[in-house]
Amino acid sequence: MRLETLIDDFLLYLEEIRGYSPMTVRTYETALTQMVQTAEWYEEEGERILDITPFRFRIASLSKKSIATKLTAVRSFVDYLRKQRHIAVTLKADDPVKVPKTLPKPIEEGHIKEVLASATLQERLLIEMLYAMGLRISELSGLRLDAIKEGWAEVVGKGNKVRHIPIVPSLQRDIARYIESYRPKRYLFEERGRALSASQLRYRLGKVFAAHGLKATPHRLRHSFATHLLQHGARIADVSELLGHATMATTQIYTELGAIKKLREYRAAHPLAKSEEKSE
Repeated sequence: MRLETLIDDFLLYLEEIRGYSPMTVRTYETALTQMVQTAEWYEEEGERILDITPFRFRIASLSKKSIATKLTAVRSFVDYLRKQRHIAVTLKADDPVKVPKTLPKPIEEGHIKEVLASATLQERLLIEMLYAMGLRISELSGLRLDAIKEGWAEVVGKGNKVRHIPIVPSLQRDIARYIESYRPKRYLFEERGRALSASQLRYRLGKVFAAHGLKATPHRLRHSFATHLLQHGARIADVSELLGHATMATTQIYTELGAIKKLREYRAAHPLAKSEEKSE
């Protein structure tokens, strides 16, 4: 059932069954109308998911009181779905979200392609592993050859949590060429049998971008990975999983796109949808 239809039923329930005042119902209606414009409503393993991370970002500049009021409306709506409609719903991004005042600026796609075009095979692979897979520099440093199999990489992240990341075909080919040329034995990036450290990889990355007059860090490439995926229609839930974030709230840091127009691109994720922009 469409989320909009469920919201209409909920508002009617508040008015006719719960006896809420017209003013309170209007307050709930405003909050839920804004929420549905950006939130993601999808099914996963037989359960409905309501991901309000984009909505949380949209209202982050409001006063704490206003945010609390809007979230109360959302939580009440989810409670109605569970108890009155008997719909199993998971509400994501319901936890406190701290939005930093400044964020790393993503590197433009054209600039990354320009650097890749003139990079050596080793430099190219270093950039691609960070940008095409969103790896942390520590994860790349410790990436073993036996963790790369059949188009997937098994990555050990923070807290020794393991996640599996797909490797795009072009990157698979570059990995194969690199292994054939450099003959690493245990780690993808190594020197005399020992893994190159995060500091060594960070230095090499900065050097190749500096040759083009650009400043780049592993974290900035990871941020570019997340930002460009979202801009091209990836679901924030998928990006969060690829990044290895423990909660969706963390991924929100990477979704600062700088303008309300670009905020609507969250809704370009699967399933594709567009929403009208309305004033707060």
